[in-house]
Amino acid sequence: MDEIKNIRLILEYDGTAYHGWQRQKNGISIQEALEDNLRIMLGEPVSVIGSGRTDAGVHALHQVCNFKAASDIPPEALRRGMNSLLKDDIFILRAEYVPEGFHSRYSAGSKSYEYRIWNRREKNLFLRHYSWHVHESLEITGMGECLSLLTGRHDFSSFKSAGSGNLNPVREMMRAEVSANEEGIVTFVFEADGFLRHMVRNIVGTVVDVGRGRRSIDEFREIFHSLDRKKAGIKAPPQGLFLTMVNY
Repeated sequence: MDEIKNIRLILEYDGTAYHGWQRQKNGISIQEALEDNLRIMLGEPVSVIGSGRTDAGVHALHQVCNFKAASDIPPEALRRGMNSLLKDDIFILRAEYVPEGFHSRYSAGSKSYEYRIWNRREKNLFLRHYSWHVHESLEITGMGECLSLLTGRHDFSSFKSAGSGNLNPVREMMRAEVSANEEGIVTFVFEADGFLRHMVRNIVGTVVDVGRGRRSIDEFREIFHSLDRKKAGIKAPPQGLFLTMVNY
């Protein structure tokens, strides 16, 4: 009997055409696309474990997953074969053997996300799937002050969407920053030991209210400390969100 191997894939994907990471009854997912093509490559069904679930329309520059299989196909040959089978909006960057105990989700130490806004009055046709168009001018300094309140270990219940499977809302936020360039792209960067359901999108939606002048920094602080999602702002749309790194 062939030895069971634990194989890790590092991949990137454009989430526009997918119903998120996890298998869904009503549409194709990243997980389903990987598992279906791995079945073709390996000749056996496998279950792919992701580092976390990205929502419909969300993208990844560095997603990590792993699966166990008895195949003797070398990882690099598996990577090339999978890339020849997958559609051109999913690309496997690396494939490698990892220890038996490695788990893409539970072994992760932290994750990083970026959220991108197109901050010009006119739309940008070519960024519509990769940014949130906010036509009002945004005040970057005030938004940055709001984000500075989030670093450290806190209860993030104010930014946790209903239906989250996470019972403990406390997370360690290592980095929360915002910057803007001359081309009109506003970029939020977040790194934490874990994220609640829609947490980044809910934070961005609330901070943008401050940037628009609809809320003050003090009001943002009160929302954060209230632990009440109903007091926070809208959930920012999915297409501006990118999973950029998973650290182990």
